[in-house]
Amino acid sequence: MNNQSHALEQLLHHDIPLTREMGVKVLSWHQHQLRLHLPLQPNINHKSTMFGGSLYCGAVLAGWGWMHLRLREAGIENGHIVIQEGQISYPLPVTADAIAICEAPDDRLWEKFLRTYERHGRARLTLPTHIVNQNSDDVAVKFNGQFVLHR
Repeated sequence: MNNQSHALEQLLHHDIPLTREMGVKVLSWHQHQLRLHLPLQPNINHKSTMFGGSLYCGAVLAGWGWMHLRLREAGIENGHIVIQEGQISYPLPVTADAIAICEAPDDRLWEKFLRTYERHGRARLTLPTHIVNQNSDDVAVKFNGQFVLHR
């Protein structure tokens, strides 16, 4: 885990106590991809699969964490990130520990987001996240979250 990953994990556990209870760990921040570990045991439901609410939370956290790290790289530390809207689907059950993955949007969208924020003090960006069972590449959860940054 690099310094940025470690700092993000500490921030999540301090500022969002639920992340400690869920057992969320930051696995990596590499080439503008954020990967979070979501353990099954603290998030298990009555069907021995991961609870849908935990999966939603993990997807939101991956998007929020991605934006937090990317903004730090851009030198922006004065904004507040909030989730405005999220759409989720659960095509497969999560039957083991899971990995939430948030990828970078298109560079043009990111640049437009930054320009809008600099000009207006507020900007929106939709970030896609997906979740896989730890030992599989099959997508179990698809999430699109619209995040807002404001001063």
